[in-house]
Amino acid sequence: MTKDLTNSGASPLSKLPASARELAAVILSLTILIAAFALYLLQHGYILYWGDAQAHLNNSRSILDSRFPGFDQIGTVWLPSLHLLALPFVQNNWLWSTGLAGTIPAAACFIVAGTCFFLAARHVYQHPLSAMVVLCCFALNPNMLYLSAIPMTESVFLAGLAVAFLSILRFKITQQRRYLVLGLCASWFMSLTRYDGWFLIPFVAFFFARSSTQHRWRIFIAFCAAASLVPLCWMANSWWQTGNALDFINGPYSASAIQGDKPYPGWHNWQQAARYYFEAGRLCSGGPLILIGSLGALVALFHKRYRPAFFFFLTPAFYVWSIHSSKTPIHVPTLWPFSYYNTRYGIAVFVFAAFAAGALTDLLPQRRQLLALAVPLLAIAPWFDHEHLSPYQWICWQESNHNSLSRRAWTNAAAQFLKANYHPGDGILMHFGDIAGIFCQLQLPLRESMHDGTIPYFLPAVTATSAYHPMKWAIALHGDIVSNAILNHQPSPYSMVLEIKTKDSPDLEIFKRNP
Repeated sequence: MTKDLTNSGASPLSKLPASARELAAVILSLTILIAAFALYLLQHGYILYWGDAQAHLNNSRSILDSRFPGFDQIGTVWLPSLHLLALPFVQNNWLWSTGLAGTIPAAACFIVAGTCFFLAARHVYQHPLSAMVVLCCFALNPNMLYLSAIPMTESVFLAGLAVAFLSILRFKITQQRRYLVLGLCASWFMSLTRYDGWFLIPFVAFFFARSSTQHRWRIFIAFCAAASLVPLCWMANSWWQTGNALDFINGPYSASAIQGDKPYPGWHNWQQAARYYFEAGRLCSGGPLILIGSLGALVALFHKRYRPAFFFFLTPAFYVWSIHSSKTPIHVPTLWPFSYYNTRYGIAVFVFAAFAAGALTDLLPQRRQLLALAVPLLAIAPWFDHEHLSPYQWICWQESNHNSLSRRAWTNAAAQFLKANYHPGDGILMHFGDIAGIFCQLQLPLRESMHDGTIPYFLPAVTATSAYHPMKWAIALHGDIVSNAILNHQPSPYSMVLEIKTKDSPDLEIFKRNP
């Protein structure tokens, strides 16, 4: 271990690598914890509350179950790692309809992330108690657990981040190329999960180069070139599917197109961008962990362990930049406009604070270092007093619940209607997105739909030739491309048979083809 990563107060035993028994205990504990939490969410029906979770699951299913299954269903905006990881499970109708098809890979990534953070903390702080503090602060946060037990990409990305960081530490100690290769694979994985991974490429390359004893510039350039293959391939995929290599930036489904010209706090305002982002981080982490993490970061800097603090602060910096420049707003209930949107991005602050908390063991004398176990108890205290036993106090669950009320209402109503009136093989014309959740709830194959992922059929169906296709049903949200095509086409081949009105959402319209 290099000098700047050594804790002079640690015992010789603490400097040994984690034993197989210790590692097995960590993995088993994380597995039991996330499995119990997923079971709790399943029993209460919370797994598919988040609209993005439902969409991730349906995107994965469409790769195998569509009128045109295959590579073209991967899309161009959402990066595909979660969709690909869910493929072995999403074919099962029960796992698909319950959301567990996405829970399984997300939970597995949570276990990988927690284990690698534990091992990394053992390297950095050179004490098993410090590693245990980091592990507990990371694994017992309900927002982290919630996002790791539903089909979302937070835990998937963190698995890649943790593996990359651990690889850097191991490479610095051993100078073995296998850790450089492992770090490259982790970078590819992150770049296939979130655009944060693209941003991190030069920084991960810098850390590997800085950790090398020779050929630093060669390592930096080679790593950047190899890691950039994934972004280049994704741009090639976007060009192949849409004719626009930057479709994920400026296409019709990009964050820029969704936000449009609507102003929001933080747009071209660095101070507001930082304020809103770190407020989301505070709400995801809990106030005590923010204080503990800040103190731990200061202790780490004092002991010249600044590299982990800098590494884990990169992702929060990316999100502040995104708010400022990339039309990616964050709304929190404590700041105007007092609503919920993208609060989960604050998880990056939580990871920084959880890892920094391990440094606090340096403040304790050798004989009293067991007191370090009080750190995670203080960190999780806000979630376990009499006011915080309910998920209504978890900011990420609050957002999923608050923003899905209308969608869940019309999804349930439409599913009940179609269950009584739809016959297999009838076919449904729709715009793929939230409406696909009706298929998921009914366990109705997506290949029975014609949507914007089936371009050769869908485009004629929503133009003047809309009468010339076999779909007997159409489902639309009022004002979308399908609704406008049907209502504006005269004579219309469809008649509306059900209109479902919900608060804060366009009406859901169900049409049936005229005889």
